[in-house]
Formats: sequence, C-alpha cells, structure tokens
Amino acid sequence: MFTRRSFLKSVSSATAMASLASISEGGIGRVLAATRGLSDSPDKIAEDESFWREIQQAFSVDRSIINLNNGGVSPSPRVVQEAMARHLAYSNEAPVYTMWRILEPQIEAVRQRLAASFGCDPEEMAITRNASEALEICIFGLDLKPGDEVLTTNQDYPRMLTSWRQRERREGIKLNFISFPVPPPSMDDLVSRFERAITPRTRVIQVCHITNLTGQIFPVKRICQLGREHGIEVIVDGAHAFAHFPFKHADLDCDYYGTSLHKWLLAPHGTGFLYVRKSKIAKLWPLMAAEKKQDNDIRKFEEIGTHPAANHNAIAEALTFHEGIGPERKAARLRYLKDRWARRLEAQKGVRVLTPYDAQQSCGLALLSIDGMDHGKLGAHLWDRYRILVTPIEHDEFRGVRVTPNVYTTIGEIDTFCDSVEKALRSGLSA
Repeated sequence: MFTRRSFLKSVSSATAMASLASISEGGIGRVLAATRGLSDSPDKIAEDESFWREIQQAFSVDRSIINLNNGGVSPSPRVVQEAMARHLAYSNEAPVYTMWRILEPQIEAVRQRLAASFGCDPEEMAITRNASEALEICIFGLDLKPGDEVLTTNQDYPRMLTSWRQRERREGIKLNFISFPVPPPSMDDLVSRFERAITPRTRVIQVCHITNLTGQIFPVKRICQLGREHGIEVIVDGAHAFAHFPFKHADLDCDYYGTSLHKWLLAPHGTGFLYVRKSKIAKLWPLMAAEKKQDNDIRKFEEIGTHPAANHNAIAEALTFHEGIGPERKAARLRYLKDRWARRLEAQKGVRVLTPYDAQQSCGLALLSIDGMDHGKLGAHLWDRYRILVTPIEHDEFRGVRVTPNVYTTIGEIDTFCDSVEKALRSGLSA
C-alpha cells in the first residue's frame, strides 16, 4: 500500500523534501507519488481507497457539499488553479507583451499535447472555449441548402438543437430526429435506428459520443462509417466523453469532434477543443471571419478576438494530472462509483437505472429514475436537507436525476447519497 513514508524512502533526501512540498500543496507530485509502483489492474485499483485518498487531497473542494453534478462542470485540482493564476498574474504585468508575445505562443505546446492525447495531427486540433463553440463551428460552418436534412437524436444537447433549429428557421433546412429506449437493447439497435432514418436528402448526422442525459455511449465509429457510405457528414458531440473514458481518434474515425475540457479533464472553466480532419478544414467556415490565406489552417477556428492565454495554457497541467492518474484507472474508478450507488439503489422497489452497466456503453454518468417520484422535488430535497447536488432530468420519454461523481468523490459521499435516497423512499420528501 502506498504511504508517504514508503514514497519518501524511495528517493534521495533532497528530492524527498521537494516531493513532500509538492504533495503537501496538492500538486502533480501527489498524483505521481500515488501511482508509483502500481501494478494492479485498473479494476483492482478502483477499489483501493488509499490510492484515491491521495487524488482526493489534490482538490480544494468544499466538503460540506456533496457534488454529484460533475457532468455540468468540474472543479480543477489545485495544481491547475495555481497554473492559471500564475499565467493570469503574469499576463497582467504588461498584457500586450506578457500575454500576447510570451504566453499566447505557448498555445502551440498545448495543441501538441491535446493532439497526442486525442490521437490526431496537431494541425487538426483547434482550442476552443467549450463544446458548444466547437460544435457550433461545425453546425454553422457546413454549407447546406434549403430542403437539406440533418439527422440527430431527441436526446442531443439543447444548445446544439437550438443551433440547428436556428438554421432551420433561417435557411429552410429540415431537422429530423430518432428516438431510442433507455437503456437501448444493444449498440446494433442504435446504429440501425440511424440507418433506417436516413433519407435521400440527409446531408448531416450529429451524434453524441455519450449522452448528457443518461450516459449512453454510442457506437461512433460505425455511425461515421455509415455516414461515409451515404455521403453524409457526421459531427460527433464529445462534450462528456474526452478524459471520461479512454479512447483515441482511431477508435472513432470521425471527421469532426467537439468537446469541453472543464468537465472530465478537469481543465480551467471555459476550455474545449475542436478536431477537424485535415481534408475537411478548407470547406468548413469559422464562426468568426478569417482571411482566405487561412482556409486550410486549423487556427482559423480560434479567431474570436482577445481571450485569456491563462485558460488555455493551464490545460497542460490538467493533462499532466489526468495522465498521472492514468485514463484506464480513472475510468475504472468512475464506473466503480457509478456501480456502487446504482446497484444499491436499484435493489429498492420502484427504482430503475436507465443507463447500461456494460462498460462499452457507459462510464461514470448515469440516470436514476424512481416510479411515482417528482424528480425535481427530489433534487431540491437532497440539496435542502443534505447539501447533495444532482441534476433533475425531464425528458418527454423519461425522467430521473442524473448522478455524476468524479475522481475526488469519496465512498462516504456516495453512501451518504444512497442513505438519503433510501430515506426519501421510506419516509417521503417531507421527512
């Protein structure tokens, strides 16, 4: 078992003092120390509370609140916050020099690291402010004509649906939807629903890599291949996927991919990226105008005017933190936390989890549904009585509360959540 004493014995006295300082400050040293010498499988480490206690201590979260809404936006570990504060302070010494001439060019190093993590060429990686911006570049940047059709699901993110509806109102395109049960019977069923809904006028498919409502993972590669077979552009919404569970671009083979980095990567708030296959860059219009000489340059999608270099430069620290834990270990821990609350509560009468347990179809995000329960009132009850944050979900076809722990979430917090829901089931929301 990892201890500070065993770690410090393994290094020289000088290095030990530096490492102790890093651990005490909640820096990258804490993560690297925790992972040193680990040989157990990710599933085994997922249950090792001594390991995850070290990770938990890297955060400055308010432990009087049990935050199970990390799917919206997650806290950054202290090392990321410190990097951002350091860059911001330096920017303000003389911004036209320190920010524009010193810090801003460092975005290229961040681009290279993000590209390596995603598995693409750096010249295909644009750094954006969030998934919405990345995806709206694609939504508004593709040339479409009146009567052209866009196919998506009725569980896609509201901001993206709003964007398509604006094009529908303004340009006369048509937005079509598929529905699917939660959970679906199989991945094959999801592909089949898209295939059956394609018409001769379908020009674009938009699909979530993982839905924000139930945490259903889609067979993205097969849907992208389906699109190519029919000459259809496929846009992948990866807002909840990147750094949530391990994958590379080769596993998706997509042409367009947008994500936020302030969710599962734990990067500064207001960071994301857009991947565009190199052969597709020239024909995709940016949101803000760019010179013709930039037609083939991925950086044309970053033209938004003045923006803080501190935010995107601190992404590098978030990547180091994520890589220090290990993507496989992280995903295993998130599934372990999900399964702990889901299996316990699903044993109660009238309780259903509308998310598959299959590791190929879900990870740390899941939806809890209780027969006869007002889930909005349940969410308010959990907050008012126990200071527990969850996300009530109201969809035309299902309802529930979305539960999204993260790596800083403790077993005690998961169990307190379960205790609170079980008490509400026994005694009602007024007890």
